[in-house]
Amino acid sequence: MTSPSLTDLDGLPVVGAGLGHPDTAAAEHWLASLRPRPLLACTHLVRRPHPEVAWTLVFAGEVPADLPRADVSPEGGRAVVFPGVESLTGELTAADILVRSAIGRIEILGGGEAEPSAVVRTNDYVRPQWRDGALVLVTMPAVGGVLVPFETRHPTPCCAAH
Repeated sequence: MTSPSLTDLDGLPVVGAGLGHPDTAAAEHWLASLRPRPLLACTHLVRRPHPEVAWTLVFAGEVPADLPRADVSPEGGRAVVFPGVESLTGELTAADILVRSAIGRIEILGGGEAEPSAVVRTNDYVRPQWRDGALVLVTMPAVGGVLVPFETRHPTPCCAAH
């Protein structure tokens, strides 16, 4: 079995789409209804012509004709759909994540790459960033000596205790 890879998407067009989503939750809700499902879908926070969450999408076949286009590059995107994402549940070693998915690197916030044996508690929510042509999962240390993805499903609002 070969591991999923972004090279599987080589030659397929990247389509930028802007639908005016105000936040990533609304954008991901829309994505869940999109047919056909893209092979790769990344969100992008854009400011012009107005603040919104836009998409870069890669489809295996026909691109939906009614998709509003936007000028967005994959670089810096936050991947929601990517090869192997469905297998990233529970606790996995960094090596397992790299084999099971198109994630090319796992970094620890403020400290370099994760060791292959490092355990990552995915919390069933993995959102790597597209950087330099690769998907990079940014993690941080957590209780119990494991790593967790830096982005969480339900982040604590800034200044929540004030």
